[in-house]
Amino acid sequence: MQSLETASAPVAGFAPPDRNAAGDNTQQFITFTLDAQEYGIDIMVVREIKGWTETTTIPNAPPYVRGVINLRGVIVPIFDLRARFSMGQTTPTPIHVVIIVNTRAKTIGLLVDAVSDIISIEPSAIRPVPEMGLKTDDRCLDGLVSIQDRMVTLVSLEGLFANLTSQAGRDPESQTALPKGSPDASRTAA
Repeated sequence: MQSLETASAPVAGFAPPDRNAAGDNTQQFITFTLDAQEYGIDIMVVREIKGWTETTTIPNAPPYVRGVINLRGVIVPIFDLRARFSMGQTTPTPIHVVIIVNTRAKTIGLLVDAVSDIISIEPSAIRPVPEMGLKTDDRCLDGLVSIQDRMVTLVSLEGLFANLTSQAGRDPESQTALPKGSPDASRTAA
């Protein structure tokens, strides 16, 4: 798999559409699948896409945290999106992929079944998620897009992992825990 240095770099064999040809207001999303459902994330947060590799388990982690990997010197937590969406845990195989994303000061990996496509969407085509009275956390969804005969659910990484970016006592640059009472720990909690 190839690294994404810019939005125009090839991703997993896909050539992104020409943004100028599609219009300046379009947004591009990488779509991926979990079971038969298709989801999308903003292409600008994607750093690279890589095949599944075993992780190092972290004690007392939530069920959707598969563990961590060492990605060229950076320790990256890997999140099982199937488990995060309450669809059961993924049993990874060599065909599963990890989408490495940068969200704020965090680099995280998303375990998904497969990457599908790169799509360009006009912002006006994004529909809000309907209120269904369910106990789901709708902060993790940015909207829905209908493309020909399929529906793509747009995922908000900020909402999905809001607890990661708001954890007190963590230094986002080094991604290491700070001792309680340290001057830097109180600075990062703000």
